[in-house]
Amino acid sequence: MAGSKPTRLILASASPARRELLARLGHPFEVVPANIDEPESGFPDPRTFVQAVSWGKAAAVAPRFDEGIILAADTIGWINNHPILKPSDEADARRILLEMAGREHELWTGVVLWRRPDDLQIVWQEQTSVAVAPLSDAELDVYFATRSWRGHSGAYAIQEKDDPYVRVASGSITNVIGLPLESLAERLQMLGLGMA
Repeated sequence: MAGSKPTRLILASASPARRELLARLGHPFEVVPANIDEPESGFPDPRTFVQAVSWGKAAAVAPRFDEGIILAADTIGWINNHPILKPSDEADARRILLEMAGREHELWTGVVLWRRPDDLQIVWQEQTSVAVAPLSDAELDVYFATRSWRGHSGAYAIQEKDDPYVRVASGSITNVIGLPLESLAERLQMLGLGMA
């Protein structure tokens, strides 16, 4: 309606990758990190894991706002019935990559849209299959010399074009980066937030 102020969009994440992805949708947003303690275990499957953590992030931020839409997300890799966590050091990163090398693993993102003041919530989880190339010791050395493994679950950050090490076997590449933009844009429109 003419003269109405635009709906506030609040990203409950400190992730630079999520900020960059959300900016692509063209709607202004604020960044208010949830700053919650994230678990490393205790969930039977990846869908339950990301659902619980993303909802926890949204619940930590939503009460701070009288109106607007809070967007929270959590992403995790899953292989051999356990989560793929952020490596603690280079040796841990090497162990993680060797477990994934030459195989596919699941990458899950849980997303919560929480509208204030009516507290309507749209919650979903999205899965992408990710293939990691076989890696010899020499290729791992090159990888560690040229790629950022710190702070990334699975010790990788996928490149959107022509990544020599990691590729999407099925699903959304933006989901691997941290926000499934295709499904997110559809659901934001359901909440009346038109994209540019």
